[in-house]
Amino acid sequence: MIVAFVDENKHRWGIEPICRVLTQDHGMKIAPGTYYAFKNRPPSARSVRDAELKEHIMAIHAHRRMRVYGIRKIHAELNRNGVPVARCTVERLCRELGVRGTVRGRYPRTTKPSPETNRPGDLVRRDFTATAPNRLWVADLTYVRTESGWVYVAFILDVFARMIVGWQTSTRMYTDLALDALNMGLWTRKRAGQNVSGLKHHSDRGVQYRALRYTQALEEVDAVASVGSKGDSFDCQSVSAASRKDEVVLAGVF
Repeated sequence: MIVAFVDENKHRWGIEPICRVLTQDHGMKIAPGTYYAFKNRPPSARSVRDAELKEHIMAIHAHRRMRVYGIRKIHAELNRNGVPVARCTVERLCRELGVRGTVRGRYPRTTKPSPETNRPGDLVRRDFTATAPNRLWVADLTYVRTESGWVYVAFILDVFARMIVGWQTSTRMYTDLALDALNMGLWTRKRAGQNVSGLKHHSDRGVQYRALRYTQALEEVDAVASVGSKGDSFDCQSVSAASRKDEVVLAGVF
């Protein structure tokens, strides 16, 4: 830190006067010879390694699909790319670079439970597996931070393909937000010539998924509605979907 201070002010005050004031008035003993010796010293192996790692970290952070990565994912990506490094080192270098991942904060409540009357049963029962595409879709409505603020996001996830087939975003919670995501998923599959008859559509108990127009859209394609039990609508699959929501939205890749 002392050498950096001298570097920053040497053109204004000179090296020897700065060293003299620091030594006599501030108790920071540094002689001009010590300063020159430090400047002429070759960089340490650690500083060279840090510089290399910082380049790798910034390359990951610059990637549009990875710019939301935090320390854990950056550490995993480095090791996956053949750059072995300790997690504590990644944490230190990210702090120095000012690199931070997306922070999933506390979200407004997006699910208003619908009345229990005629509510479909839970056909999934935490078995989030499928033997083929369009056998099981999972729907979610959440709140996501973007560079321009907070937005509501509706998703439809095909469990077999592990792919978001339909989505819709809005800065406000309008009635057909979830329906628009569903319609996009149905349109995408129809355009690809795929049949969704017999599809299981799993969601939480939100009124958005029990709305008349939503249930009619499912009936029109012979899809079967499934609603999760209280408190575990998405179960383990919600974790899988949530882990990619911020990446998809923030990176602008849909």
